[in-house]
Amino acid sequence: MEHSDLLVDWSRAQFALTALYHWIFVPLTLGLTFIVAIMESIYVKTGDQKWKTTTKYWMGLLAINFAIGLATGIIMEFEFGTNWSNYSWIVGDIFGAPLAIEGLMAFFMESTFFAVMFFGWNKVSKKMHLTSTWLVAIGSNLSALWILLANGWMQHPVGMHFNPDTARNEMENFWEVIFNPNGVSKFLHTVSSGYVLASLFVLGISAWYLLKKRDIQFARRSILVAASFGLLSSLYLVTTGDESAHQVALTQPMKLASMEGLYDGEKRAGIVAVGLLNESKKIGDDTESFLFSFEIPGALSFLGYHDMNAFVPGIDDLVYGNKEHNIISISDKMLQGKLALKALREYKDYKKEHNMPAATKALKVFEANQKYMGYGYLKNPKDAVPDVSLSFYSFHTMVGLGTWFILLFILALYYVMTNEIEKKKWLLYLAVATIPLGYVAQECGWITAEVGRQPWAIQDMLPVGMATSNVAATSVMITFWLFAVLFTALLIAEAKIMLKQIKIGPEGD
Repeated sequence: MEHSDLLVDWSRAQFALTALYHWIFVPLTLGLTFIVAIMESIYVKTGDQKWKTTTKYWMGLLAINFAIGLATGIIMEFEFGTNWSNYSWIVGDIFGAPLAIEGLMAFFMESTFFAVMFFGWNKVSKKMHLTSTWLVAIGSNLSALWILLANGWMQHPVGMHFNPDTARNEMENFWEVIFNPNGVSKFLHTVSSGYVLASLFVLGISAWYLLKKRDIQFARRSILVAASFGLLSSLYLVTTGDESAHQVALTQPMKLASMEGLYDGEKRAGIVAVGLLNESKKIGDDTESFLFSFEIPGALSFLGYHDMNAFVPGIDDLVYGNKEHNIISISDKMLQGKLALKALREYKDYKKEHNMPAATKALKVFEANQKYMGYGYLKNPKDAVPDVSLSFYSFHTMVGLGTWFILLFILALYYVMTNEIEKKKWLLYLAVATIPLGYVAQECGWITAEVGRQPWAIQDMLPVGMATSNVAATSVMITFWLFAVLFTALLIAEAKIMLKQIKIGPEGD
């Protein structure tokens, strides 16, 4: 069943709105739980009450963020049933498994021990309380694990078999789904980015206290933990980013080409360090891709294939094909996809008529062309190309900001260890100003990941136009604006509560 473009666009917009708002809250929780656990470990080890005060302060801000973040996550999961019921029907047997495990195991573990962590001071032993804090950190990251494995499967579907009788994908190998390299690399890269954001958050707020000449020892302790944890997380983020890019190159070459604005494939392809896309550039023409650019030679080939001399296919190669490098054109994939869809319809019709010889023959045609079945839904080869500008600028903004974060952590760690951090007001102001940049980098990362795989809900299998529910576009439009108001109100509420708590300070109630 095809759906109107209006319905598809509003369904995508609503899910994007929910996901982007949700991801404002989640990464702070992922990282702040570990920072709090580290601080409490120091308190238990040293018995220093000042570390207990420091731990309780950041735990309070964590609780505010945790509570408000739940709302957007619950709504987002409901949207799979309300707005994407066709998607849920076709792949629910696979996609539902990690989400169910997340709810039954990780979320309950996280929420149960969160109560002990937050309300258990002076009610349980120090060691029990510390154990609860670490279990909250582990549980929150396990929640992210199962969700990101599900998302990784959407980027690179494995471990399943399409059942032509039910028109559904059914899981064949649970472990292949769980250990999908795309999902594993996505999890590691995403959670480490959350650690970086939380470190920026703690560093920036602590810098504000130093600028105000308040709670100096508290701020210095917090900066020491945040800068150390942030630097280690940033360096690890680079390695996970490298592996993530490698998986994209292997399984989503169109996304990689869009991220770099690469139209004509080449060996020793370079990464554009700085560049301005030529918006008049069209697929297949001879116009220059960039108005200006500065490239690092061979870096894209190495990033994508771990080989400086590797050929990286461009958008034109992927759309029109490249026989030299055995790249099939989108048109040929669409042709095979339409054959698969036609054969699938015939197979089901023949089975209803009990014409088993004809059904068997149709099934063989389907199986021969099934690999590109998703392309049969496309109307134009160029529909397989995502928004190049959005993919390119999101990716490069994320990378550029990530580089700055590493430098900031190095400077902060150096000056706090040399007891000069209070004197470096320029650095303190930069630390405060970098807090929102951390959120910008987070959102750019998700835009790169999700816009880059368009038009697919499931890579190469199911376009978003076939994944939506059969509902009125007006209903989706109304709920879009309702959610926009609700999420904005939640964000404002969190900001106000946090700012009030920050002004009160660590010595307050």
